[in-house]
Amino acid sequence: MTASSPAASPAASRTGLLRRQFDLTWSLFEYHLERLEPEDFLWEPAPHCWTVRRAADGTWVPDWAETEPDPVPVPTIAWVSWHIGWWWSVTLDHARGVRPRERTEITWPGEGAATVDGLRALRAEWLAYLDGVTDADLDATAPFPWPHDPARTKADMIAWVNAELMKNIAEIGQLRLIRAAS
Repeated sequence: MTASSPAASPAASRTGLLRRQFDLTWSLFEYHLERLEPEDFLWEPAPHCWTVRRAADGTWVPDWAETEPDPVPVPTIAWVSWHIGWWWSVTLDHARGVRPRERTEITWPGEGAATVDGLRALRAEWLAYLDGVTDADLDATAPFPWPHDPARTKADMIAWVNAELMKNIAEIGQLRLIRAAS
């Protein structure tokens, strides 16, 4: 095998594939992040929705139920962006081997630039983590988001982040487009 063959290329590695998938996902997110207006975040697309609400201390608290309601409430962009901050922060905690934060410890920074900057900061933290992962690391057991499945690996966790982020990006994009069209 020569150095120029695809198998020898770093881009052909499993970490390279996961990184390229993440980069593609993020580029789609930037399309929407650059176009979000502050008033997009708390716009309620339906009467039955989940959002974030100001607490007496001024912090934003997300709507939440321990058991998912039926029907599932339509989320606002604020709620989805909080949700991304929650699951991604907890994933980073697990990846770093530190105590994962509780859901109630993750607060939403507010509409507009504060949230966009916070999401971009999570991206930077995630890229720093990804830059340290080797192909060999991908086979190690990952305790999150499947705490009781020792067959799940760090590769599964990274692929899950890509998939969950893509899903949440699609939700934000659709909400933004519906609001703009209404």
